Amino acid sequence: MDRFRNTGQPDWDWWSKLWPTPGATLRRLGLESGESVAEVGCGSGYFALPAARVVDPEPVYAIDLDETLLDELDRLAGRQDIENVVPIRGDARNLTAVLPHPVDALVVANTFHGVDDRQGFVEQTFEAIESDGCLVVVNWHERPRETTTVGGKPRGPPSGLRMTPGKTEDAVLSAASFELDRQVELPPYHYALVFGR
Repeated sequence: MDRFRNTGQPDWDWWSKLWPTPGATLRRLGLESGESVAEVGCGSGYFALPAARVVDPEPVYAIDLDETLLDELDRLAGRQDIENVVPIRGDARNLTAVLPHPVDALVVANTFHGVDDRQGFVEQTFEAIESDGCLVVVNWHERPRETTTVGGKPRGPPSGLRMTPGKTEDAVLSAASFELDRQVELPPYHYALVFGR
């Protein structure tokens, strides 16, 4: 099985221009203390590490296929004295086998556009979330790439891969029995959809 279509892993300086306070962003999206979390396609932990602070002492399962990025996440967690991040090298299309148990919240940030089998992936997320849990999908707005600049350069996935909130909602709701709780705008270029299970 091929990997998700990877559109690049920017560094932390790059992300900080878009989300200078990732912990506050995660709280806006509904993460709370005492909830277990999984982040799919976590990279080096720009969201996973702040999520661990938000939900402490519960675990954050940081899932990625790239062992180098997971090693970096592990080093950063050690430097920041974060003990509740659990890096997992595994395929997110097999979440029920990758995760030790269902989680309260599953975060898919800047990855959903690159998923080839969205129906199968969403079905897996549904099974990997507790019955009263949520799925959070953060996506780039469907705008031409040349108009989404960071540091003076076009950034984000190719224009053809971007999805409107409506397309993202349809992809999730057509695959599993989620309910859309809300849409959150994340200026300048993103939105998030929060689905309840």
